[in-house]
Amino acid sequence: MVGAAAATLRPRLLSPFVGHCSYHRSKQPLHHLFRHNPGHKHISMRLSRTFTGITNLLFNRRNTDEFQDMKHKRLKPGKLSPKRLVPDHIPKPPYVDSMKPPGISSGAQVHDEKGIECMRAAGNLAARVLQYAGTLVKPGITTDAIDEEVHKMIIDNGAYPSPLGYGGFPKSVCTSVNECICHGIPDSRELEEGDIINIDVTVYLNGYHGDTSASFFCGDVDDKAKNLVQVTKESLYKAISVCAPGVEFNKIGKIINDYADEHGYGVVEQFVGHGVGRVFHSDPVILHYRNNERGRMMLNQTFTIEPMLTMGSIHPIMWDDNWTVVTEDGSLSAQFEHTLLITENGVEILTQC
Repeated sequence: MVGAAAATLRPRLLSPFVGHCSYHRSKQPLHHLFRHNPGHKHISMRLSRTFTGITNLLFNRRNTDEFQDMKHKRLKPGKLSPKRLVPDHIPKPPYVDSMKPPGISSGAQVHDEKGIECMRAAGNLAARVLQYAGTLVKPGITTDAIDEEVHKMIIDNGAYPSPLGYGGFPKSVCTSVNECICHGIPDSRELEEGDIINIDVTVYLNGYHGDTSASFFCGDVDDKAKNLVQVTKESLYKAISVCAPGVEFNKIGKIINDYADEHGYGVVEQFVGHGVGRVFHSDPVILHYRNNERGRMMLNQTFTIEPMLTMGSIHPIMWDDNWTVVTEDGSLSAQFEHTLLITENGVEILTQC
């Protein structure tokens, strides 16, 4: 998912889309939807038309009391290891080695038979890498060590780790611990007993991206944290269950927001799902909260759904690295993501082992 809606992203995708799925070059820079105020380090919000700020405030106050007794230290940046190398024979996405971050390109990614098979292969590899990464989660391991293992598995399978070099992102996977909402950069910090961690894996295989993430428990985790993770996962699958040709995309946000409300959790609004395929991020922009945006799912279209739920505030703050995004109040956040293919019979999860 890295960069799908990062507040600092501004330029368009750099190269035209070629191959077995359709798209048009973006004419809308990403900051049109997502803006960053450097003076306050807050990412501005585009509020749901039906979920008011007053309601959000009530949920945030209630949940603040619930997480105050949790025993986790606020995150601090660790040390980064040198950039990992990718063999020259592995094809690289067009954005690699450019410090200019791509935007979200316009146009749906709709595939022919060959493109679908390539998407299945990329999705399957991403799922297997994520599954392996989850087995590494234990107290004492660094997120950098997880990145090293993920990097090795991806290149051993002839693929490129999509996050590496995307808009200057320095690592091959995103590791978002505790209050980190998304885009956490693997570093020297060791995981601790009771942490939760989202690992976000994207691979570029044979010209196609497969994108997936999941939240994992590190050792003995507090029941409240376990519940947040479980509800976040369930919200994703509830949203997936309604996907089919002709279904309005705004049903996704309503289902996720309704389910989060039932459990008293907030839904992060600034970071979105997206079309994925030959291009890492494209239309449609998938909002995970209630909205009235137009657009319907198309046969053979691929996109991600990736809800981020919080135990407290939904307001994100970006670190000085211009990637790491944490909750304003230090409350826990969880995320799950799948790449989906719309089929005649409904939907196929491409990133499921």
